[in-house]
Amino acid sequence: MYEMNTAGMDSVLATNKVLRNTYMLLAMTLAFSAVTATISMAMGLGQGAALVLMLVGFGLLFVVNKMADSSKGLLAIFAFTGVMGASIGPMLNYYLSMPGGPALVMQALGGTALVFFGLSAYALTTRKDFSFMGGFLFVGLLVAVVASIANIFMGIPAVSLAISAAIVMIMSGLILFDTSRIINGGETNYIRATVSLYLNIYNLFIHMLHLLTALGGDD
Repeated sequence: MYEMNTAGMDSVLATNKVLRNTYMLLAMTLAFSAVTATISMAMGLGQGAALVLMLVGFGLLFVVNKMADSSKGLLAIFAFTGVMGASIGPMLNYYLSMPGGPALVMQALGGTALVFFGLSAYALTTRKDFSFMGGFLFVGLLVAVVASIANIFMGIPAVSLAISAAIVMIMSGLILFDTSRIINGGETNYIRATVSLYLNIYNLFIHMLHLLTALGGDD
C-alpha cells in the first residue's frame, strides 16, 4: 500500500514538474516572439519575407520535435518561436495601419490571453480528461486547412470569416486537450508540450484578430 502511494506521489510530482517547466518555457518563448515580431515590424518586412519565415518555421518545427529529448531542443524551440514571431510582423503592421488598428490588436491580445488562461484554469481545476476530443479536433483542423487553401483561390470573405471562427473554436479545444494531456501524463516532455500550447495561442491570436477586424467592418 505504501509503495502504491509513493508511486502515485512520484507521478503527481513529475506531472507538476512538467506543468511548471512548460508554463515557464511558454512565457519565455512568447516574450521572445514578441521581441522578434517588433524587430520585424521595425524593419518593415514584406509579405514575401513573411511567407519565407513561415516556411522556415515549419521546417524548424520538425527540428524541435526531433531534438525535444535533448538540451538542443531548447535552442531549437527559441529558433522556431523567434522565426514565427518575426513572420507575423508584416501582418501586424497591416492591421496597425488601419483606423482603430492598435485597439483591435490589443483586443485580440486580451481576448487570446483571456481564452488561454480561462481554459487552462478550467482544465487544471477540474483535471478532466479531454483526450476524447483529439479525433474531432484533428479532423476539424484538417478541414479548416483544406478550406483555407481552397479559399486562397476563391477569395470569398464570408468563407474566410467562417474559417477564422472555426479555427478559434478548434484552438480553444486544443488548449483544453493539450493541457489535459500534460495533467494526465499523456505528454511528459515539456518542450513538446510548450510547442503545442504555443501554436494554439499563436493561431488563436491571428484568427481572433481577423474576426475582430471583420466584425468591426474593417476587413
